[in-house]
Amino acid sequence: MDVRVTGHQVDVGDSLQTQAVSRIEGLAEKYFPRAVAANVTFSPGPYADFVCDIVAPVINNVVLKAHQRAPEAHIAFEGAADKIEKQLSKYAKRLREHKADGTSQFVEDAGYTVFAPQPEVPVEKDEAMHPTIVAETKVDIPEASVSDAVMLLDLRNTNALMFKNSASGKLNMIYRRDDGNIGWVEPPAG
Repeated sequence: MDVRVTGHQVDVGDSLQTQAVSRIEGLAEKYFPRAVAANVTFSPGPYADFVCDIVAPVINNVVLKAHQRAPEAHIAFEGAADKIEKQLSKYAKRLREHKADGTSQFVEDAGYTVFAPQPEVPVEKDEAMHPTIVAETKVDIPEASVSDAVMLLDLRNTNALMFKNSASGKLNMIYRRDDGNIGWVEPPAG
């Protein structure tokens, strides 16, 4: 496995590089021996701390990502590696849950429930927030079933995922709601 350890404005010593390579290779061997590469990047954090980002493409356009900030680089790496391990464990479990004939045990025509809306809190005109629009990296739009898209949402460690629904062929979106549930947006038929 090709593990690249780099530092942006941070010197990555031999000890940290050895720790990163051995831990990532161990995770790959344990959960997913077909993984071919991983990038581990260290950078200074905003508060005199360190940030560690791990990006590991696994298979079929599945990319695992983890981000951790800590007072020391070694601690930041271990936190990010723990997140990657948790994602790999979930992914391996989901793969085992698929039946041998390739169908999933999950229901594709999932029903939905509309919850009562939360009461709105009035916001003063001066208190209104104007969020900054941040450009994200370009990502692929996978073709997947709804249940597989939920798995990808968890694996990519993100709050929303656009995907091409393999059942309908249309673009759909899932997102993690504030209450912890998953929201699913599907265009009307027609």
